[in-house]
Amino acid sequence: MSDSNQSKRETFSNRRAFMFAAIGSAVGLGNIWRFPYVTYDNGGGAFIVPYLIALLTAGIPLLFLDYAIGHRYRGSPPLAFRRLNRALEPFGWWNVLANVIICIYYAVIIGWAASYTYYSLVGAWGADPQAFFFKDYLHMADGVSVGFDFVAKVLGPLIGVWIFTFLILALGVQKGVARSSSFFMPLLVVMFLIMVAIALTLPGAAKGLDALFTPDWSKLSNPSVWVAAYGQIFFSLSICFGIMVTYSSYLKPKSDLTGTGLVVGFANSSFEVLAGIGVFAALGFMATAAGKEVSEVASSGIGLAFIAFPTIINQAPFGSLIGVLFFGSLVFAGITSMISIVEVIIAAVQDKLRLGRVAATFAVCLPMGIVSALLFGTTTGLPVLDVMDKFVNTYGIVAAGFLYVLVLVATKKLPVLRQHINAISSFKVGTLWYVFVCTTVAMLGYMLFNDTKTLLAENYEGYPDWFLDTFGWGMSLGLIVLALLLSLLPWRMENKFNPDEAHKSDETRKGEQS
Repeated sequence: MSDSNQSKRETFSNRRAFMFAAIGSAVGLGNIWRFPYVTYDNGGGAFIVPYLIALLTAGIPLLFLDYAIGHRYRGSPPLAFRRLNRALEPFGWWNVLANVIICIYYAVIIGWAASYTYYSLVGAWGADPQAFFFKDYLHMADGVSVGFDFVAKVLGPLIGVWIFTFLILALGVQKGVARSSSFFMPLLVVMFLIMVAIALTLPGAAKGLDALFTPDWSKLSNPSVWVAAYGQIFFSLSICFGIMVTYSSYLKPKSDLTGTGLVVGFANSSFEVLAGIGVFAALGFMATAAGKEVSEVASSGIGLAFIAFPTIINQAPFGSLIGVLFFGSLVFAGITSMISIVEVIIAAVQDKLRLGRVAATFAVCLPMGIVSALLFGTTTGLPVLDVMDKFVNTYGIVAAGFLYVLVLVATKKLPVLRQHINAISSFKVGTLWYVFVCTTVAMLGYMLFNDTKTLLAENYEGYPDWFLDTFGWGMSLGLIVLALLLSLLPWRMENKFNPDEAHKSDETRKGEQS
């Protein structure tokens, strides 16, 4: 792509627009339903120590790295990596394909949350939220199989999520991505603050907070606690997903990368702590009402959201309001993350094929929406979701992140990226940044080794071999093969790109021309 064509690339109107979009991507479902339990299960208040260390030594340094790649080379992951080094293009497509897998199941979870926002008003789950969720709502099939018995209550909201995502993204970077994030993020924070305030007034809230924050310092000697901290930061901040590479490519040439990165990193972690307070205050009430310990009711993920919280809503004063605020928050957190995930794919299609915005959005959303409906709008959707989520996180994100950061270190690309960061940023990075990036490579490698060792030793969640071979190992291998094949396809209208020329200000160009 020539420099003149590159100047037409969409941009965020200002730093504030980018920050809302980046925070919207980072603050997702995992902040609300994963972080609280990870903290509780890994030493409570003591977990904050490795968590903050992970944020400062891995999360923010890798965030800076993603920003530098996207901003300097002005492209989606495949194009940015290609411009960095032609041999690195497959890593960009690996990022894109991982996002394809994530968004086709992420959409159905947002659809569930949207349904439950309404169900909170009418108490649709009755006295047994667990039976309602699996049998009455999902109509979950017995055993593990693959079928196409569609569930209307699941399929309808799922289609609605895809249509909404298409409409937002078709509007473009500033009018769609930035404006939607600027609207949904403040609304999410306000709603969640209200929910937390109500939760703190419930009987037993203090019991829940004690369980969450009472430190167990002995846990810090356990390596798995540190791995959990780094894993939480890694997944939560949307680093090595290709998302921040894409978003930073829409920044204007003179943008404060590190100042923005620090705001995004700490804003994301602040919301996670807020989520922990709200969730465990509510779980403390649930334990008190049932005459149990918090350890007996604490859970994470789908179990927390769609079983534990409906139980709390049934018993709590203002239960319906708590339900609307909680599930509405899941919807807003999910949709801003969903938008960022799909944007990576759209940007890559636009760059590779030179398609217009609407055409690229349609070409991406229609086929993925159909696959999403076929896999997850049916009675067999939940097991497929479980396996694909586990394997794409391990072999689509951790593995890709480990290898591409390792290659950047080995090929000595970090000095160029550091120079770019420091040329335009308020907070300068130095040798310590190199050290942290290299340390993170080691941690990602350790995480990848541990996960692979466990997955090879025993069938994940007891699923049959054929199921794991298809939706787990097969899917993971398919990502790598397809990434290599896509990198072999020719680029349409590809011309030389000079990153230094692309980042000259309009004033500098005018001066040179005169």
